[in-house]
Amino acid sequence: MKFNLFFLSFLFFAQIASAQDKTAFGGGEWFKFKMSYSGFLKAGNATLEVHEKVLDGKEVYHVVGKGWTTGAIGWFFKVDDHYESYFDRETGAPYRFIRKIDEGGHTKNLEIRFDHDQNKAHVNNYKNGRRQEFATENDVQDMVSAFYYLRNNYDTERIKVGDVVKLNMFFDEENYVFKLKFLGRETIETEFGKVKTLKFRPYVMAGRVFKEQESLTLWVSADDNKIPLKIKADLAVGSLRAELESFRGLKHSFQIQFD
Repeated sequence: MKFNLFFLSFLFFAQIASAQDKTAFGGGEWFKFKMSYSGFLKAGNATLEVHEKVLDGKEVYHVVGKGWTTGAIGWFFKVDDHYESYFDRETGAPYRFIRKIDEGGHTKNLEIRFDHDQNKAHVNNYKNGRRQEFATENDVQDMVSAFYYLRNNYDTERIKVGDVVKLNMFFDEENYVFKLKFLGRETIETEFGKVKTLKFRPYVMAGRVFKEQESLTLWVSADDNKIPLKIKADLAVGSLRAELESFRGLKHSFQIQFD
């Protein structure tokens, strides 16, 4: 089970929000998710936190994302993933990205520095002791900064069922066009009560991990926070589900439906 692909997708959807407020998030925002395998076996946890920092004289948001296995899953497939992104507070452009993962013994340790003037990504592969330079697309994002960029620029008030949004990403050592389809609006039960949600489906690579391209479904709150509430992934073997367990530091009030 390639845990980081699920975590990547979850992080992406976790950060979609409307363009009505350019300050949809701020320093101190924190989410924690619980994950389960095939609906009953606890698989792990994930967290996502925003800090305000200064990098090379620029005011940036520093986001730290972590994912790890727990319980019986960890006995035979241990996961310890760590992601960081530093991006401009005004434009959302990424400057530095870090990815350190250990997934059942499969490890990566990468740092990417972005040069937006030259459309270049400078990749330092610490595991292999290799430094490389790659050309990037315009308005490129890393896999974490993209989430927050969309949070301030994707207008979810005007989207229609079937609409697909695309975004240029640079992931590991290659350019990638991420696509996301809007499925509609739905009210779901959560640990916090009934919540109105926006339902999305990403396009993923079918194969060893996912059954088909449309194997993921995500529900986020339909308020100004766009809180990630639930995601379900149909895997080649079994299924994986993540649900929001706790949060703090939201920019806007969390809208819960009361009967």
